[in-house]
Amino acid sequence: MTEPIVDAAPAIDFDLKSLPKVSLHDHLDGGLRPATIIELAEAVGHTLPSTDPVALGEWFRESADSGSLVRYLETFDHTVAVMQTKEGLIRVAKEFVEDLADDGVVYGEVRWAPEQHLQKGLSLDEVVEAVQEGLEAGVDAVTESGREIQVGQLITAMRHADRGQEIAELAVRHRNKGAVGFDIAGAEDGFLPSRFKDAFTYLAQHNFPATVHAGEAAGLESIQSALVDGRALRLGHGVRIAEDIMVEFDDEDDDSTVSDEDSIGLVTLGDLSSWIRDRGIALEICPSSNLQTGAIAGFGEGIESHPLDMLYQLGFNVTINTDNRLMSGVTLTDEFELLVESFDYDLDDLLELTLNAAEASFLPLEEKEALVEYINDAYNNLG
Repeated sequence: MTEPIVDAAPAIDFDLKSLPKVSLHDHLDGGLRPATIIELAEAVGHTLPSTDPVALGEWFRESADSGSLVRYLETFDHTVAVMQTKEGLIRVAKEFVEDLADDGVVYGEVRWAPEQHLQKGLSLDEVVEAVQEGLEAGVDAVTESGREIQVGQLITAMRHADRGQEIAELAVRHRNKGAVGFDIAGAEDGFLPSRFKDAFTYLAQHNFPATVHAGEAAGLESIQSALVDGRALRLGHGVRIAEDIMVEFDDEDDDSTVSDEDSIGLVTLGDLSSWIRDRGIALEICPSSNLQTGAIAGFGEGIESHPLDMLYQLGFNVTINTDNRLMSGVTLTDEFELLVESFDYDLDDLLELTLNAAEASFLPLEEKEALVEYINDAYNNLG
């Protein structure tokens, strides 16, 4: 992990939106504007729960806030339905970039599953090209406004389907035309990455990087398969790696936490968690989403029970992400504010988490180094 080179950080007494951010785990079909959904739905004849932007936004958040990943995923029926035409994909992708930039994101990897956008006759290559056109239009709009942002596509295969090889080949085919990595997503429990073992082998043979959803709805077996079968360089969520960590306190310190400065219990890492920590495999943690989907149910109910702070304090390569901004009703700024309020993080912590994400990005080394320098300079200029 890159060490922050910021001088003694000032107190957090300003809008965190101004901080440069890196977004590694943000789904295209989970970040639409409610007003856009309504307009696109009317154009294609899709019925929505509401045609009022405010009410529709509330419906998405309430439906997603169920504690069930299955129900959470059902909300995507409406967003995917309006992303079946070239025009719809271009608009959604353009606005996605603009919204990231408005939140201070300077580099974002946009993950989405092309196989879900073929209902109106577009081919896999055509939908990828449409999204890329929209992303580039968004970057141009941000540049014209005097700001900077860079984005790339994470081409995703749905783990319950059988198109892994086809989607892997699609990703490699577009590697110099916007695609920066590969992912598998969807219902995790019961669908191990080993289902796509041949596809991951193909990606490795073509030196194309992969991040794998693992350790969200399923536990250590899923994470192990992501590393072995998926050759994952990052773990999407990965939060349940904490199940491979044992923390013991003295009886009188039962209320202590790993992050307590004066009372740190005996921590024992299992072989899998040690492997992930010691090799700096990035965890794409999405705090609010994890609460909604029940990913941290084994640790507790509220944000204070989220193991992300324990993982961070123990030296895991933690990155902070939004997952689905529409469903969770959050921005990356909101997630940073949540960490500040819940775990008393300061600017040094936020800088380290941001640098973790920059280092874990699928950018070429030279561009990654430039991004790290940009972030460090921005934090040093805060004073």
